[in-house]
Amino acid sequence: MLLRYRFRVYPTAPQRQALARTFGSVRTVYNDAVAVRREAHAAGLPFPKTAALDRQLITEAKRTPERSWLAEVSTVPLQQALRDCHAAYQSFFNSLKGRRAGARVGPPRFKRRSHTQAARFTRNGFVMRSNGRVYIAKIGEVRVAWSRTLPGEPGSVTVVKSSTGKYFASFVVAVDDDAEELAPVELETGIDLGLKDFAVLRGGKVIESQKLFRKMERRIAKAQRALSRKQRGSANSAKARLKVARLHEQTRNRRDDWLNKQVAAIIGENQAVHVEDLNVKGLARGHAAKSMHDQALGLFLSRLRSKARRAGRTFARVDRYLPSTQLCSTCGALTGPKGREGLSIREWACPCGAVHDRDANAEINIRREGQRLVAAGLAETQNACGQGVRPGTPGGPGQTRKGQKQEPARTRLAPTSRQPGTFSS
Repeated sequence: MLLRYRFRVYPTAPQRQALARTFGSVRTVYNDAVAVRREAHAAGLPFPKTAALDRQLITEAKRTPERSWLAEVSTVPLQQALRDCHAAYQSFFNSLKGRRAGARVGPPRFKRRSHTQAARFTRNGFVMRSNGRVYIAKIGEVRVAWSRTLPGEPGSVTVVKSSTGKYFASFVVAVDDDAEELAPVELETGIDLGLKDFAVLRGGKVIESQKLFRKMERRIAKAQRALSRKQRGSANSAKARLKVARLHEQTRNRRDDWLNKQVAAIIGENQAVHVEDLNVKGLARGHAAKSMHDQALGLFLSRLRSKARRAGRTFARVDRYLPSTQLCSTCGALTGPKGREGLSIREWACPCGAVHDRDANAEINIRREGQRLVAAGLAETQNACGQGVRPGTPGGPGQTRKGQKQEPARTRLAPTSRQPGTFSS
């Protein structure tokens, strides 16, 4: 299993200049590769191979007056830029052919100087020094602010310059699949996500919504108005842009820190976690789009799944069409609030006599349906490599013998769960 660890680095002034040359060279080689492949596509020619581009855009380009400055930087990040371009085109082609999971992706675009800059070095391009510094080819020994010890020898390091001018070193380390497994616990929980409260867990435990962007919105708007009044390209415009970027970075860092703490707490307290398979992108286009983006529910679910897999916990996704709010957790009747007009109803009474809190009732239904999926083998499991397998993925229950994917059946409630009766605990 590969894990990424990021640390803040503090290069000196000459090292920052060398990094700027490296970032510019990496960006140029990447953009040249995109341009060559676009020209080949327009001419109806086959796409050139990465080896041919390596020779044309790096080896031969260094001998020309227009690209002679490529020889001033290490060849390692330039070669990695070509491989990144090749991987981006492979993802684009796989997306067109339906071989790539997730949303459609477009073709690679040219990199811009104003965005985050990065250069990746493999084992041939960096050395871990005994004094705690990292030697990077043609950059020198860079001081690293170590916040923790790496669990193994890194296989690569990516030097990143953020839009606010901060530098980071991101190390990729191979660790054992069970290196982060936690001691087993007996509790399980469902998670009902929302806007009023971020999440409701077992026993009615509520994680309050932080609304971090809402708290910073006035300051961000004020800084953006100031930026809009500056002359484009001036020094004052650069200062105002930096102020806006810092506010957004501060908001993002607070959100990341808070999400990581919530994920660690949930995984540490529960052996199994059952969540609703939300259509986050669809919800983020509705009337509450800004609040949905502020909650970062998609980021929370992806980190929760990743942490559960590394900690040896069970992670189950319940079908998004499960009527968890409308379903009475006592008798199983669909008597709860419905539609947008029912969003204001926080408590409701079922004809069977049970009185439910809206979110606590939904959590019970999500947890019970998740337990049913786990018992039926329809939830995510762990394969021999420690990777999550969902029904319908290669190697999972939804595959034919030839490896062709069957039409996945949408997971619904068990037939007995829709009828009035008693749920099993």
